[in-house]
Amino acid sequence: MAENKQIKRDDEWQAEKKHLDECRKLIASNIEEYKRQYEKMRKETKALFNEVQGGNVELYDQLLTSRSLEEHSLNRLNNNRAAYDKPFFGRIDYRNLSEKLFETVYIGKHGVMRDKVNVEIVDWRAPVSTVYYENELGAGSYSTPESSYDIDLKLKRTFDIEDGALQGYYDSDVAANDELLVKYLSKNRDAVLGDIIATIQKEQNEIIRESPFRNIIVQGVAGSGKTTVAMHRISYIMYNYKERFTSNEFCIVGGSDLLIDYITGGLPELEVYDVKHMRMDGLLTYLLKKEWKKKYKLVPPQPDLAWKSKMLFAEELENYLWRMRRKLLDGCEVSDDEIGMLLSRNNNETFIADNPDYSINRLLTVLDERLKSRIKLQCVGREEVDIYKRKLAQYRNYFKAYCYKGDVVSIYLKFLQSYGAAHDIDVTRVSENISGGCFDIYDVAAMLIIYYRVLQKKPDEEFGQMFIDEAQDFGAAVYYALRTVLPECFFTVMGDVSQNVNYECGMNDWDDMREKVFCGEKDCFKLLAKSYRNTIEISEFAGKVLESASKGAYKIEPVIRHGEPVHFIDSISLEETAGICAETIESMLKKGYETIAVICFDDVQKAEAEKRIGRLLADSGQTKIKFAETDKDSFGKGVTVLTVPETKGLEFDCVVLWRADFEECRENPKAAKLMYVAVTRALHELFAVGSDKA
Repeated sequence: MAENKQIKRDDEWQAEKKHLDECRKLIASNIEEYKRQYEKMRKETKALFNEVQGGNVELYDQLLTSRSLEEHSLNRLNNNRAAYDKPFFGRIDYRNLSEKLFETVYIGKHGVMRDKVNVEIVDWRAPVSTVYYENELGAGSYSTPESSYDIDLKLKRTFDIEDGALQGYYDSDVAANDELLVKYLSKNRDAVLGDIIATIQKEQNEIIRESPFRNIIVQGVAGSGKTTVAMHRISYIMYNYKERFTSNEFCIVGGSDLLIDYITGGLPELEVYDVKHMRMDGLLTYLLKKEWKKKYKLVPPQPDLAWKSKMLFAEELENYLWRMRRKLLDGCEVSDDEIGMLLSRNNNETFIADNPDYSINRLLTVLDERLKSRIKLQCVGREEVDIYKRKLAQYRNYFKAYCYKGDVVSIYLKFLQSYGAAHDIDVTRVSENISGGCFDIYDVAAMLIIYYRVLQKKPDEEFGQMFIDEAQDFGAAVYYALRTVLPECFFTVMGDVSQNVNYECGMNDWDDMREKVFCGEKDCFKLLAKSYRNTIEISEFAGKVLESASKGAYKIEPVIRHGEPVHFIDSISLEETAGICAETIESMLKKGYETIAVICFDDVQKAEAEKRIGRLLADSGQTKIKFAETDKDSFGKGVTVLTVPETKGLEFDCVVLWRADFEECRENPKAAKLMYVAVTRALHELFAVGSDKA
């Protein structure tokens, strides 16, 4: 019996090797064909472009078609080239109970066609691929936009393929237990990012494939793959809903340029191009349009002014603007002695109530248009020839005269005085800053609400999908402002309240977000509890810090991957700390680690560490060692010195903590959150230099 099983395994191995070889031959053939097509279309496009430039404008439509075909050929060429070394990573065998067929499907990072109609390798984003990520063996189902299918899953197989050679395969129900996942997680950071599609977990896949017409909040512990899930969700939506959303409707939002650069750097690999990306402060000022002046300056929020970040502040601003709206629009009945009732009070109040998202100025403008139409109707059949023109002139800009002519800053300053008086808060410093042209992000959020409620002329339809990473670093008032001014946009909000580095102003729980911002019937909250980033040793240590940071509200469930114990190294002087750090960096580079971060706990520490470690590394003759240029918004290989907030959303092969103070973390949740962020940046090894063991 054992011998028969071994023969079967050998036969299967040979069959899979043969199938891999056949797929690679097909892909090689596709590459040659698409290369030929691309060269042909490129020449044709160039010739047509020259004709159009020469004045033959009748060929313009033909030029657009040729460009589209050229781009299609290039995309197919690039996809097949990318698929050649690793054509597929998964296989599912199932009986389609709905159509009574038995099917074998190979799944890859890129779809591969055998010919114009037959698919050889299915793209991971295709509906049937969800079976690989979510279904256990046995009864299951999957859905397409047109239909749903009941299936009986017989086999789920994950392949380990490197450089076109089959290294192994694993038959498993749960990818988290696969040897392959642990193997991928043991690689350096860049390798992990490249291989993650093969090992997307069920809970991650559910978020990736959630309807794009829902708002999602995702609470995910450090290393749970929040950023990766967001990137794959963008790719999934663009692949499956290309008729509904264009790439320029997508926007990625983060707290730092470094984080955004890290995210966008991986998107081309997922066939995601031309999406917008902004820092949160940049997005808010962008949405303010001309109300944000070049002379204005953004300043960091101050902890003692954290009341501006809370929902109470946003709610009272809304009440203030509602009273302003009622006052301006009260008594807008219009009756004329000659031609009768033009706009009744009830009619106007119904119209105003039916359009709660119209700004005050937009309502007044539309009321003028309604008044014109009513005048025309009332003048029909009148004997006086010029009465229509006379009445139009009489009521020209009747409501527009009441439009607010000031700017958002004026309204905001008046509201601040009102809010301060109501809550016994001294708003003098805030008012002086604003009068001097200095605004923090919460001032901008408040001004955005004012702009939307009072001045906006037409709705902003630029954004259809918004992806926000490290969301916990901003208070709920920011999200209320975004949700208010972009009512037709759908949000994917990723964060971890245990990693809130802006303790006073950011979010330490999701309550306000779930109860007052994203609280619709279709809005949902998802939880990612497993950490795939750190080794067991680092995760267990992070768990101890997390107890102090969030009182254990969201615990880490680590994937079983062992590594080196956390290294605790005492030091006394700055010179000794720098020497230990320099020696550690050189040792880690020799081990083959490509991304190493020295993490500091404030800007003073960062300047000290850069100066001292940089000098020591230079003196040792390690001229190849260079510090990453974080001021140029780039994240890549090398040694990087960063403060904790600058590391948000990033990960490194090795992390060295500069003069870490664990004693303060035990009593101070704010310090514990910073420490939790710092220790969870490490993929493989973590060194704490300059402090006693926690």
